[in-house]
Order: sequence, then structure tokens, then C-alpha cells
Amino acid sequence: MLIEPATPADILALSDLLSVLFSQEMEFTPNAEAQQRGLAKIIGNPEIGLVLVARQGGQVVGMVSLLFTISTALGERVAFLEDMVVSPVVRGAGVGAKLLSEAISSARSQGCKRITLLTDRSNEIAQAFYAKQGFAMSAMTPMRLSL
Repeated sequence: MLIEPATPADILALSDLLSVLFSQEMEFTPNAEAQQRGLAKIIGNPEIGLVLVARQGGQVVGMVSLLFTISTALGERVAFLEDMVVSPVVRGAGVGAKLLSEAISSARSQGCKRITLLTDRSNEIAQAFYAKQGFAMSAMTPMRLSL
């Protein structure tokens, strides 16, 4: 298995993976055009973020994206883990753990001092996975305003 930064040539395959993810999440619905537009913006602007892909046999089987910003509380760069999804056909084979490990290493090498992520409250499997990788529940409550 190979984990590497995504390229523009990966956008269609990544959009397909995001459709799988957004079909599972409570707040989102798949929208291939929006997904492809967002992926192109991140992949084309490394200062904004990083999309990592997992390849197996030349096929994209997983992805994770990090978006970068500055925390005024820390006075340092931080990352948001925005999307993490593994193809259902390879789940349970360690792809997610390898992707997340590489994402954490990449965030460190980018000078990030913290990674924050959101997952559905009802997704106990994802919560257990992230906890196993060292993430802890925050006392903060996420809130959104759609514009």
C-alpha cells in the first residue's frame, strides 16, 4: 500500500469516496460537483491543506484531508481533519490507521500543534478508531451556521 499526496488526476476517485462518506454522515449529502470543486481547491493550494490518498494495486482505496489555519489560543498553526474515508472493500485491513498516521506525521512536519476533527455523535466505531489513535473527546461543542 502506498500513501501519498493526491494529485488533480485523483479528483474523480476521491469524489467517489466522499460520496460514500457523505452517504453515511447525518449532516451531509453527496454532491459530486461540489466535492470535486473543493478537492481541486485543496490539492491546488498546499498552503490551504493536504489531501492524502491510499493506493492499493494502483487504485485509490482511501483518503484523508487536512485543512490548515492558525489557533489564536496556541499562537501556532493547527489542522482540521476534514474528511477521512476508506473504501468499504478494504475496511478492516489497516488502511485507515496508515492514512491517519501519515496525516498526523504530515501535520507535525507542517508545524501544526493540534488536529481537530468532527464525527457523528452516533458513529461509535469512528470514535473508537480515533481514540485508539490518540484522539480525545473535547469539552467543546461544535455549532454551525450555514450561509
